[in-house]
Amino acid sequence: MLQVTNVSKSFHQRGVVLNELDLTVNEGDSVSVSGPSGSGKTTLLNIIGLLDRPDSGVITFRGEPVLKFDQEASALYRNRHIGFVFQDHLLLPYLTVKENILLPLLASKADEAGYREKVDDSMKMMERIGITDIAGKYPYQISGGEAQRATLVRALVNKPSILLADEPTGSLDKQNADRLGDLLMQLNADYGIALILATHSRELAAKMKVRYLLSEGKLTRAENNI
Repeated sequence: MLQVTNVSKSFHQRGVVLNELDLTVNEGDSVSVSGPSGSGKTTLLNIIGLLDRPDSGVITFRGEPVLKFDQEASALYRNRHIGFVFQDHLLLPYLTVKENILLPLLASKADEAGYREKVDDSMKMMERIGITDIAGKYPYQISGGEAQRATLVRALVNKPSILLADEPTGSLDKQNADRLGDLLMQLNADYGIALILATHSRELAAKMKVRYLLSEGKLTRAENNI
């Protein structure tokens, strides 16, 4: 589904971060990328999601070379096919949890029937994940674990093909981190969404089907005991 080939990226102050990196992700895969801070994990996810551009290389999504997309096509690719979950929940403080979750639908250009279907699906997912009771609350009124679960539903509201998760459990205590990790795996299995996550957590990485270490700009397959 996703093919990253010979992707390189440098920054003026950090030097080479990604060095002719290759990555293949199949439909429904779960993939972890581990490595020290500054190794390029976030940069890789941002490039896959077209939030950043590499210096060189090719990325294809279902055969399409996405790096050739113009600004409008890039936005459409992100909205239709990519969901993002970050370490900080990034919920807008002046919107309720439900309004935050449904926010991506404003840019989806779905017809009325499609919009209602996605709203209904989102409400079912909120119920499944256990946050229906906080739908009318504001971000400052909920816990960090609840905020991350709300962010997860928001990332899935447009039924993306790929979920990119950057240290999704980094700001959570162990109980909430374990719960969110299990939710990610359940959603990956139930909906067939390819999951690519960057994490320092050995426990979370161990849940993934495919595990990589990012070092010196390249990915190497990791053993089960990373």
